[in-house]
Amino acid sequence: MTNSIREIPLSEAFLVIGSNTTENHPVIGSMIKREVIRNKKKLVVVDPRRIELAKYADVFLQIKPGTNIAILNGLAHVILKEKLYNAEYVSGRCEGFEELKKTLEKYTPEHVAAICGLDDPSLIAKAARILAEAKPMALYYCMGITQFKSGVNGVKCCANLQMLLGNIGIAGGGVNPLRGQSNVQGACDMGALNAVYPAYQPVASEDNKAKFREAWKTALDLSVKPGLTIVEALNGAIAGDVKALYVLGENPVMSDPNQHHVIEAMEKLDFVVVQDIMMTETAQYADVVFPGYAFLEKEGTVSNTERRVQLMHRVVEPAGDSREDWLILTQLANRMGVPWEYGSAREIFDEIRKVTPSYAGITYERLEKELIQWPCPNEGHPGTQYLHREKFSRGLGLMSAIEYTPPAEDVDPEYPVILTTGRILEHFHTGTMSRNSRILEKTVNENFVEINPNEASNYNIKDGELVSVSTRRGSIRIKARVTDRPKPNVAFIPFHFAEAAANKLTIDALDPTCKIPEYKVCACKIEKINM
Repeated sequence: MTNSIREIPLSEAFLVIGSNTTENHPVIGSMIKREVIRNKKKLVVVDPRRIELAKYADVFLQIKPGTNIAILNGLAHVILKEKLYNAEYVSGRCEGFEELKKTLEKYTPEHVAAICGLDDPSLIAKAARILAEAKPMALYYCMGITQFKSGVNGVKCCANLQMLLGNIGIAGGGVNPLRGQSNVQGACDMGALNAVYPAYQPVASEDNKAKFREAWKTALDLSVKPGLTIVEALNGAIAGDVKALYVLGENPVMSDPNQHHVIEAMEKLDFVVVQDIMMTETAQYADVVFPGYAFLEKEGTVSNTERRVQLMHRVVEPAGDSREDWLILTQLANRMGVPWEYGSAREIFDEIRKVTPSYAGITYERLEKELIQWPCPNEGHPGTQYLHREKFSRGLGLMSAIEYTPPAEDVDPEYPVILTTGRILEHFHTGTMSRNSRILEKTVNENFVEINPNEASNYNIKDGELVSVSTRRGSIRIKARVTDRPKPNVAFIPFHFAEAAANKLTIDALDPTCKIPEYKVCACKIEKINM
């Protein structure tokens, strides 16, 4: 996030795109809803489903899954055509404007409406004017933007829009991605990505290689070759190039696309280690399972979606023979001949400060009494509430001329319905924790497929009836929920439920840049099961 959660009351309007905010990030969602209801702030919602926030929106654009780039380009087209953009900001702080302008010429409301499946092109112009007139306007998105083979380009289009309007580098504005799990931001900050060290320092740099060899006091020749992403690693397992997998706090059998393919990889591996707090679906394939600590048993820090570093203290005593995650890794490293000597999470944080420039000024003592967001380069620095205040970190903000590209898989006569997946309020991610809560499991104890009344009529399906949902990768049996939340010809399935796993169906097409899978759109067919 470029900006902060506490700035939500400062925003005069919100664009929420690809984020079911009130269900997936309910605190932030409730804050946005409060501003819209109580303080009459403007709201534009873009989503394939009629999410709760759509009820409060000034304009709701119910687009086809996979058409985010087209709708964002369409909004930008109107803003340019009607000269609603911030010309001073664009000329003084950005580059690439002329190329962007040329690309946007064809994205008229009529052209975009045809791509996105919108009946009324005038709504695109109406939304654009609302977003342009409100100062500042904040853009919020989630995995409904990123989980496509064009996910990186979708994010760039979000940035294009906010740069055109001069909404980056100001309080109450910004491009604000909402993270999908606790401490995902912190994991990325610490280098838990395939191509970077902590603080996003590239592994391909010889200077960074030398820096970390010195910091870690190792004689090992650190590789300058980026590693594999999770989908690439599983592909490597099937090909015989990857022999072992260490899975820490993740459940790829449930969370990764094309589940049959994932299980094939797990069975092909020579050795699998899982470190977790539950016997997950992935742990069933493990040769060794290490029991880690749950969050209430831990000491250390987490970094949340707004770049805020938060100190955690142990609340309950650990269960059984479980151990701190860092201690398991340290003891394993010791047995493999590496002399790590960490004695506490605090000692590890001291090392983090030395090798992660954006964390250098953050201390445990400060975290006990201050709200600190990175970057915080020294102990006298207050932290950074919002990014790019006076200039972009790269100098000029780069506007990117992005063309719409369709999803990897389109509907056809055999698979005529678009399938999209996501989360619901009552459950979390792969259900590792939430489905072990008696109350949450009782509240929603089985999976469902949302289908529009049009599809229900076409296939003679009544609410609550059992149906089969199939794609080119697999098939599941699941109860139908007939509702107008999805568009006609669109079905939605939550991915929390192992017994009717949505990711048996999803496609493992990847974004070529960041390698994220296209979870949010594929082609399916729905058939009534006659009992």
